[in-house]
Amino acid sequence: MKNQASTRESEEKTVLDAVDRSIILALQRDGRMPYSTLAEEIGLSQAAARQRVNKLVEGGVIRVVAITDPLKLGFRIQAEIGINVSGDPRPVADALKALPQVEYLRFTAGRFEIMAEALFESAGQMHEFVNGELRDIPGVEQVECLIVLELLKETHDWGVPDLKGAS
Repeated sequence: MKNQASTRESEEKTVLDAVDRSIILALQRDGRMPYSTLAEEIGLSQAAARQRVNKLVEGGVIRVVAITDPLKLGFRIQAEIGINVSGDPRPVADALKALPQVEYLRFTAGRFEIMAEALFESAGQMHEFVNGELRDIPGVEQVECLIVLELLKETHDWGVPDLKGAS
């Protein structure tokens, strides 16, 4: 998979044909779909379907992963953490990447320079993380935590771009 640290503007757009689009939509519904079922659904041979999926994976267009439910794994607290830094935010982001509690990390424009999503088993664990590990990172100036009270929607089926104008 391509490094997500590159800016979105510099990413080269991948042109998808109708078959690629069908494959992605099918796998978004069921990422464990057997190649035989996928092939039948999209109108290709099983070998051709496997080749097309492999090409999409190798090109970094798709990832097929298992998505867990943090609550069922004992993580009772999910927090969105806004971070402002002094100086270059990249070293702070590099330090955050190394922390196992951080599951999602991104640079943002707006109130915070960095937004992180982290999981904790308890409020005490979150307190130790924020006031220990996080604030000890050189350059961290301001931290604001927002605790997720209820997850209202989570989706991984973003669809694929419309084919209009694609060649």
